[in-house]
Amino acid sequence: MILSMTGFGKAAKVYNNKKITAEVKSLNSKQLDFGVRTPQNHREIEMTLRNEVSKALMRGKIDLFVYCEPIEGTTSGTINVPMLKQYKMQIEDMARELNIPEPQDWYATLLRMPDALKTDSKSSETDEEELKVVHEVVVQATEQLIEFRRQEGARLEIFFEEKIAAIQALLDEVPRFEEPRIQKIKGRILDSLAKIKEVDYDKNRFEQELIYYIEKLDITEEKIRLQNHLNYFLETMHSEEPGQGKKLGFISQEIGREVNTMGSKANQADLQNLVVRMKDHLEQIKEQVLNVL
Repeated sequence: MILSMTGFGKAAKVYNNKKITAEVKSLNSKQLDFGVRTPQNHREIEMTLRNEVSKALMRGKIDLFVYCEPIEGTTSGTINVPMLKQYKMQIEDMARELNIPEPQDWYATLLRMPDALKTDSKSSETDEEELKVVHEVVVQATEQLIEFRRQEGARLEIFFEEKIAAIQALLDEVPRFEEPRIQKIKGRILDSLAKIKEVDYDKNRFEQELIYYIEKLDITEEKIRLQNHLNYFLETMHSEEPGQGKKLGFISQEIGREVNTMGSKANQADLQNLVVRMKDHLEQIKEQVLNVL
């Protein structure tokens, strides 16, 4: 079973008049690209969270956000009026010295300044229990993201199965055009020779050269290798081994190599048409493989 690299998870829990929320989102990326934002008083467990989430999600562009909000009707501090007075005086002095207008909205300006809120020292300290709650909501959000990845992976599996089956159906049609193709090539060469007057040639030598030429156009090996690659793609996709995305990408490249070789050897319109249709399905596979973990 495959997992998608994209996903989103969110979890929240109320603790000590605060709502602690964790959000984890993931997009496709060749490597692990991890970003984390946590409140200042949760920084001591940031590295632990980073390591655990990275191990669980393995690969992708991952962003982890943890934030705390006071529950409506409660507050953990009061407006620091003496501090705001000092800020207001400094802003007024700056406006006079620089000859610029004072702020029109003093409330918004002052309340954005550092330490605008005076927090009770006890409430500003993060206890061990709160850190446990933060860890818990991050784990829950990560599990939700993994479930999201699993659902998207199931959708991708169906898509890949349909596209591999389409390529398989086209491959099964190839033998139908091979024998007429050889006869057509042989007839075209003979017709060309017949148009050249007074040309005498050794028929035995001609047959040998013709066989050599036709062998160069033979696509038996390409068909066998392509069949093996299609089987290996499905086998890899259904395996329980984690992180099959890169391997599926390599296999799709090998499928493309065999299809391209068949196209270059086709030398026949119907066969080339099959190759073009194979390439169309393969390009769709390659686009979606980038989203596989």
